Amino acid sequence: MNIAQVCPRYKPFIGGIETHVEEISKRLVKRGWNIEVITGDPTWKLKRNEILDGVKVTRFPSISISNSYHFILGAANYINKRNYDLIHIHGYHALPSLQVALLCKKRKLVFTPHYKGFSHSAIRSLLHKTYRPIGRKIFLKADMIICVSSYEKKKIINDFKIPENKICLIPNGIDQEKIKENQTQIKPKAKKHKTILCVSRLESYKGIQYLIEALPKLPPNIHLKIIGTGPFKKKLLKLAKKLGVKDRVHFIHNLPRKELLREYAAADLFVLLSKYEAYGLTVAEALASGTPCIAANTTALKEWIDNKNCFGVEYPIDIEELVNTINKVMGRKVGAIKLPSWDESVKKLIAIYETLSRQ
Repeated sequence: MNIAQVCPRYKPFIGGIETHVEEISKRLVKRGWNIEVITGDPTWKLKRNEILDGVKVTRFPSISISNSYHFILGAANYINKRNYDLIHIHGYHALPSLQVALLCKKRKLVFTPHYKGFSHSAIRSLLHKTYRPIGRKIFLKADMIICVSSYEKKKIINDFKIPENKICLIPNGIDQEKIKENQTQIKPKAKKHKTILCVSRLESYKGIQYLIEALPKLPPNIHLKIIGTGPFKKKLLKLAKKLGVKDRVHFIHNLPRKELLREYAAADLFVLLSKYEAYGLTVAEALASGTPCIAANTTALKEWIDNKNCFGVEYPIDIEELVNTINKVMGRKVGAIKLPSWDESVKKLIAIYETLSRQ
């Protein structure tokens, strides 16, 4: 079967949707499926056509409204002219999802919305309310909707009045073999300081600012490493400078996957204080790497909190509570925890593709 995976961005960009599409696509190719990832390039500088891990990647220049509603120039027309057996679109807020749903009527359509259900600014909130009646059309046009968490599934049923039998729950997976391989390759070395790791897009709703606010109240040998890019970086830098912890905050962007996995394993603690998440893939990867976690007790992140390996903090974030939780959790050993694998996710996905192809 020839399948198009349509997403707003793809590697080298880091993010939940980017990782999701990469992991399923390369595994589908290994199983003999013809996969083409059609995606946007917000830099307008990346290669138009490329083969990555056996996956054909086709990029189009892209723009976004309020850095949220992505529009990929020319992608829908490109898709409509090609003979795909099935189209799998990713991202409720990605406008190509809507275009493909409305224009490509003769082919089976699978939709993974990665839907959080909230907006974190006045502008985005207004856009969200305006877009919802239009965005509902994607759910109606899709032959099958795939949710990555129970939280996301409930939100979609409630917000869009979609029947439950049209939704399938397939959690994101973990590449456990690669994680273990990276752990064995890491050479023990003397550490000058302890590290709190956060892997996230740099947006205000991700809550990274609270970690910076907590640093002055933590021992000086604790540093914060932030991996990701985004529009909130300047404000985070300004805050770190204001609080006198600039030398303890380290930013990294566009980190190769292998190095990212090593950062998970090397960290003493992983923290994600996001207000809204459809899944929380970075938390899962940190836990799989043996690193204890702290997460905001919100949306899909609630599903990770067990108070053994992952501990929760309430919103609104209280800095004293956060500091106490960091001191309590840092350095703990992660116990046995069952995490879904990408191979399991892809098996379930193939079953859906094959069922739809027979209809």
